[in-house]
Amino acid sequence: MIRAFLAVEISDEIRTAILQVQHDIKERLAAYLSKEIRIAWGQRDSFHLTMRFLGDMEKQRIDPLREAMAKIRQSHPTIQIPLERIQAFPNVLKPRVLWVGPSESWLQSEPAKRLVEFHQAIEACCHSLGFASDEKPFSPHLTLARIKTGERLVGPLLAQSGVYERSVSLGTMAVGPVVLIKSQLRPTGPVYTKLWEVA
Repeated sequence: MIRAFLAVEISDEIRTAILQVQHDIKERLAAYLSKEIRIAWGQRDSFHLTMRFLGDMEKQRIDPLREAMAKIRQSHPTIQIPLERIQAFPNVLKPRVLWVGPSESWLQSEPAKRLVEFHQAIEACCHSLGFASDEKPFSPHLTLARIKTGERLVGPLLAQSGVYERSVSLGTMAVGPVVLIKSQLRPTGPVYTKLWEVA
């Protein structure tokens, strides 16, 4: 069994831009951090757009999944997502995940509809191969950080620093090739290994 997920990789330029945003947020928070706050910042090689978390899967499913995903990829054109706002899950006052993604207005656009259709096709494919349904709504984002402890303190600090109001322009990520990534959980953070890619 392996723990895995389907994702889209991002360019080196966007990785560099994300690291700069992280640096800026760290500087804004530096004076207020305490022992009650623990934040795990995303590492350069770990940034990606998750299309479908698969969880634990048998190794014999790897090849059939690649074949099915190749057919889906061929029938959906590449989509460009502008990365222009910082937000948090589940909400800005008690953030557990800090992320960067498209604006609210982009989410109402035609490319956004095509992205939802692409995700729905991936979901249907996974379901047909025996993976449990994913009930969570799809929200395209790149994770900047995970707040491990102290989210009630971090939320107001981030809000007061103006992070959420600040418009960012990290470039545009292309939703093109889909990759299957194996995730090994380690005390220092997850280790990702790409198993295949369909373009």
